[in-house]
Amino acid sequence: MPKQKTDDLLRLIESLTRAEKRHFRLFVRRNQQVNSEILFLQLFDQLERSGEYDEEFLLRKIEGIKKSQLSNLKAHLYKQLLISLRLLNRNRDEEIQLREQIDYGRILYNKGLYNQALDILDKVKKKALNFEFLVVALEIAQFEKLIEGQHITRSIEGRAEELSRECGQLAKQIALTDRFSNLGMQLYGFYLKRGLVSGEEDLYFVQSLFESLLPDSPYEGLTFWGKIYYCQAYHWYHHIRQEFALCHRYNQRWVDLFQEQPQMVALKPDLYLKGLHNHLTNLFNMWQHDRYKTALEQLINFPKDYPGISDFNTEGLYQLHRFTHLIMLHFLEGRFTDGLELVPELTEIIDSGRYNWDDHRNMLFYYRIACLYFGSGDNDTAIDYLNRIINQRSPDYRSDIQAYARILSLICHFEMGNIQLVEYQVKSVYRFLSKVEHLQETLQVIFKFLRRLPRIREDQLHDAFVQLKRRYDEVASKPFEQRPIIYLDISSWLESKIEGVAVEEVLRKRFLASQKTEVE
Repeated sequence: MPKQKTDDLLRLIESLTRAEKRHFRLFVRRNQQVNSEILFLQLFDQLERSGEYDEEFLLRKIEGIKKSQLSNLKAHLYKQLLISLRLLNRNRDEEIQLREQIDYGRILYNKGLYNQALDILDKVKKKALNFEFLVVALEIAQFEKLIEGQHITRSIEGRAEELSRECGQLAKQIALTDRFSNLGMQLYGFYLKRGLVSGEEDLYFVQSLFESLLPDSPYEGLTFWGKIYYCQAYHWYHHIRQEFALCHRYNQRWVDLFQEQPQMVALKPDLYLKGLHNHLTNLFNMWQHDRYKTALEQLINFPKDYPGISDFNTEGLYQLHRFTHLIMLHFLEGRFTDGLELVPELTEIIDSGRYNWDDHRNMLFYYRIACLYFGSGDNDTAIDYLNRIINQRSPDYRSDIQAYARILSLICHFEMGNIQLVEYQVKSVYRFLSKVEHLQETLQVIFKFLRRLPRIREDQLHDAFVQLKRRYDEVASKPFEQRPIIYLDISSWLESKIEGVAVEEVLRKRFLASQKTEVE
């Protein structure tokens, strides 16, 4: 068994819950006649205890096993674990249940019991259509055609035409849903690589990509899942183009679709959580604090509102989005120091790899954590987290976040009085930004200031910051120059330098003023 497969086996065992381990042992013993000869169960016990694969140790511990057997034994153990998990989860996952019933229909067909097979397939197809699992329904309809086309089953008259028409309709609906799903993925791929649009060229590229792939189909004619992917596609289109007001319409509709049909949440909790996450992100971008808090309560209450949904993947996604938006709430309210309470638990989860979050997710968390420390005045710790982003080996995703991490690092060094280091690093950061095409006019204004910092006398600094803020705010009002504010509120930092107060105090004062205005 190759090393990658061995690692996969160890990770699978590590992911098992207590109940799953107990079920596996019962499953093996129930299906084996001679317990003493169950070598793969002994292998499981040793790997589960040690958490690592040590071949020499295993050969000593498991009696009667040969080195030549280990590869096949590991493969067999992996397969048996999956069978056990499938049996344990079949009552919790509608799609597993549906496919199990299809398997029963196949068994009956192979035994020549055609009418019994058709009875099972007819029942399971109705269930699949009820949940709009169209791919499963099409697979069943195709199977029914096979049986009806080869055997005399005394079916009702016109059954062949009915099945043919049904397959055609299902295929069209699946193709349409798939096209919206593909469009959303294409846009998401652009976002992962580039982030939000930074100029006219990006804007027109995204527009042409969207229009060339957009299906010509009205929203009302789509299935439930088709409507979800329709909203997803429009979300990415408007989000990337920074059209947050338009984006809000589709995010709200996405969440409403699930809340109007709560049984669909149990079927695809990941899509519901993603919809809530996108909705919250957009409300943050629009600085809609009260609506943000209301939506955040919906997210936090997810386990209580849907107690039967508790698989590992859903838990990982829930924690991912919960931490993201609790941090963002502190950004909105200007409470950076309070937000640091989230950091120990979050970093423990990231470092342990408990939920298998990818490098992109971790990078975003490092940036948000760095912003919390920067906002609270701990520039040294902020730099530690920013370096986790900067020192990555040329990742090919989210070049915008990589760019802003470098800018924030320069600002942190300036705050710490490392003027010579700032002067040295400005050149390398400038080259990086030019390479990834994120050198916007706002950033050029900041760079010109940082370059001449060593030549500015201390008694001239205040006036220099006043002039810089005036110039920065003027440039930031232009189209496509708003993007830096989403990731790094440089204007608030400049205001803090002018007033001689902490960044946290500036943002907190701004938040309280906005709340007072809303009340009035």
